[in-house]
Amino acid sequence: MIEPKVFTVGQINRYIKNLMENDIILSSLLVRGEISNFKAHSSGHLYFSLKDPTGAISCIMFRADAAALPFLPENGMQVVVYGHVSLYERTGQYQLYAEMMEPVGIGALQAAFEQLKEKLAAEGLFDADFKREIPKNPSCIAVITSPTGAAVRDILKIIKRRDPSVKIVVAPALVQGEAAAADIVRALRLVNSWGKADVIILGRGGGSMEDLWCFNEEAVARAIFASEIPVISAVGHETDFTIADFTADLRAATPSAAAELATTPLEEKRDDLRRLRMRLDRNIEAVTADCERRLEYMKNRPVLARPWETFRRHGMHLEEEMRLLTKEMDRRLEQAAKELLTAENRLTAASPLAVMKRGFVTARTAEGRLLTSVTQAEVGDSIRIELRDGSLWTEIKGKAVKTHGEEESIL
Repeated sequence: MIEPKVFTVGQINRYIKNLMENDIILSSLLVRGEISNFKAHSSGHLYFSLKDPTGAISCIMFRADAAALPFLPENGMQVVVYGHVSLYERTGQYQLYAEMMEPVGIGALQAAFEQLKEKLAAEGLFDADFKREIPKNPSCIAVITSPTGAAVRDILKIIKRRDPSVKIVVAPALVQGEAAAADIVRALRLVNSWGKADVIILGRGGGSMEDLWCFNEEAVARAIFASEIPVISAVGHETDFTIADFTADLRAATPSAAAELATTPLEEKRDDLRRLRMRLDRNIEAVTADCERRLEYMKNRPVLARPWETFRRHGMHLEEEMRLLTKEMDRRLEQAAKELLTAENRLTAASPLAVMKRGFVTARTAEGRLLTSVTQAEVGDSIRIELRDGSLWTEIKGKAVKTHGEEESIL
C-alpha cells in the first residue's frame, strides 16, 4: 500500500509562490483600483490595499520604489499600479508588490504639484502679507539661471537697454534635471549671503512639466520664501505655472518680462528727476517767499523798529518791581521788629529777676538745695536767702505749716 505524501505548510506556500511568480500574467501586470488603508512606514515602505466594487488586494511598495514616486499616495486616490503578485510565505497571504504607480485621470507630476501647492498654501508661503515690494530703481540685479541658456541673454539685453547703469550678477545654476533643485537652493543662499543685490530674477525658458519640475520642488519654494532679497520668478512661458511662481514676491510671464519688471527705463528716470527738480524749485521759491514775508513782518515790529523803547519800558517795569519789593521788605522788617519787642517783653516779665524786684526771694539749704516747702527744713537749720542783689545767711527759729490756705500751727 502506497502511503500518501504529507507536505509541510512551508512547502505548500513555497509551491504556490513559485506558481504565482512564474505565471505569465501574475509576474508582470497593471492593476487599477482605489487606495485604502494606506500607511507610510518609518522604514520607507508603503503599505495599502487596492479595492474596487468586487474585491480588494493587499499591496506593498518597497522603499527604493516609493522614493521614486513624485507624489504621495492617499486614501481614496484612483491609481494604476504596475508590479507582480506573489505570496508572503510567513503568513500565507498573497499580495501585489507594486513597483510603479500612476494616478488615474491626472499625471503623477501633476498630482505631486497639486499636493505640494495645497501644503505650502496651508502653511502661508503664498500669502500676500509676506510678499516684499520689488525696488523701483535697483542698483544691482542677481540672475539665477543657466549661464548658457537663451533666458540669460534676453535678461541681460533688456536690462542693459532699459538702464545701462544697473549692475548684473549672474549666479549660475542648473535649471533642469535631478540635481537642479539643490543647485538653485545653493544659488539663492549664495546671493543672500553676498547681500549686495537689490532683487533676484530666478528663471529659465520654456519646456515640458518634466523640464520645469525643479521649480516645483519643496526645497526651492522654501529657499525663495526664506530669501531676504525680493525674488521675481520667471519660469517658462506665460501659460506655465510652477510652485516657485506662487512663492516668489512677483511672477513674470517670461524671463524677458522679469527684466522689464525689475528695471525702470533710464529715460523714465530722467523724466522723474526733471519733475523732482521742478518740484524742488517750486518748493524753494515758496519757502523763500515765505521767509521774505516773515522777515518784513519782523522788521516792522516795535522790538526791532524802536528797540530802545522796549528797553526803557522794561527798565521802568523793573524799577517799579524794585520799589514794590523794597516796600514789602520794609513792611516785613517792621513787623518782625514788633514781634521781637513783644517776645522780649514777655520774656522779661517771666524772668526770675523781675519777680525778685517785686520783693520775692528764694531759700536754699546750706548744701544749696532749693527749698519749696517748709517740710524741707527744720528749726535750727541754717539757710541762705537769695534776694535781687545778694544773699543772706540766717537760722530758722521756728516754722508754721499751712493747710488749705489756713495757718494750722507754729512749730
